Amino acid sequence: MIIEPRMRGFICLTAHPEGCEQSVKNQIEYIKSKGAIDGAKKVLVIGASTGFGLASRITSAFGSNASTIGVFFEKPPSEGKTASPGWYNSAAFEKLAHESGLYAKSINGDAFSNEIKKQTLDLIKSDLGQVDLVIYSLASPVRMNPKTGVLHRSVLKPIGSTFTNKTVDFHSGIVSNISIEPCNEEDIENTVAVMGGEDWSMWIEDLKEANLLAPGAKTVAYSYIGPSLTEAVYRKGTIGRAKDHLEATAFSITDSLKSIGGTAYVSVNKALVTQASSAIPVIPLYISLLYKIMKEEGIHEGCIEQIQRLYQNRLYSGTDIPTDEKGRIRVDDWEMRADVQEKVAKLWEQATTETLPGIGDLEGYRKDFHNLFGFGFEGVNYEADTNEMVGVPSIV
Repeated sequence: MIIEPRMRGFICLTAHPEGCEQSVKNQIEYIKSKGAIDGAKKVLVIGASTGFGLASRITSAFGSNASTIGVFFEKPPSEGKTASPGWYNSAAFEKLAHESGLYAKSINGDAFSNEIKKQTLDLIKSDLGQVDLVIYSLASPVRMNPKTGVLHRSVLKPIGSTFTNKTVDFHSGIVSNISIEPCNEEDIENTVAVMGGEDWSMWIEDLKEANLLAPGAKTVAYSYIGPSLTEAVYRKGTIGRAKDHLEATAFSITDSLKSIGGTAYVSVNKALVTQASSAIPVIPLYISLLYKIMKEEGIHEGCIEQIQRLYQNRLYSGTDIPTDEKGRIRVDDWEMRADVQEKVAKLWEQATTETLPGIGDLEGYRKDFHNLFGFGFEGVNYEADTNEMVGVPSIV
């Protein structure tokens, strides 16, 4: 079939398998170009199919020659219907990893469930023995708690008062004001249950109890802080409460891993175009302005550049891992530079539908959004007939 992007709001309903493969190839080439990383050799990535999780799997495999197991929840293709982009990303990753002689297997299912946890633990036990790095990079809006059977849904809302600010429809380029009503206490509890640290802690506890964590094992979860412009709806809103819980969980996990010399970290990463961030009002406008400035300064990074720097300069630099006053690794340091944020704040005041094409990088935002689904890559013939029925070679 000929596959074209079909948009509905901040979601693309189609994905291009060859484009997704090109995306993975580009990321692999970047990692190879930066040289070897003396990192973990047996790696579990929970949330491995897109964004920072996929970049972590690629960096581990092609930077450190690691064996990787990836867990994700993606939609496979059916005749005449494309798979989700994460499915095609994972198919491409496995194919290229196997061609390079690397171990790579994947599990497709609900990572919050006891069944998928058990399946993953059994696979580690039979194939790898133990893992020395666990990346936790889930980005689901819904979680069924396996202990209580309660289904929790996260919400993006401010706490205390209505939030009103600018946003942009990145398809049309129209800048408008948006208002979001404040949450109630149940909204906070549900969002923390989905996006906080409870599931991360469950994974690590299960791995530890099964003796599947190597001595000195590390585990890393990903977070975001962002600027004062977005904090009312993000860091000081419901999602911020979940991130606070996630970050606090790193300390409790580290305490639980003392017996094996293990440590848990939260890495605070840069604002990037992802399926999740595209759904957050205000963020697309902020990213459009941020991209313009960071590209002009020569300090712009995508997911793969961020994770390569996290591994090379933080996790596996051979020295103590630098953290901020709250114990977090900061690879959002370039985004949060005072001069960068000062310029963003000035442009924010000027941003209108008419001015944004000149002062922002909305085209860069759109390109990155299309790239998420395998569209817009050089070297891919998007007018050619494409086989949508691509499988993940080692799906368990």
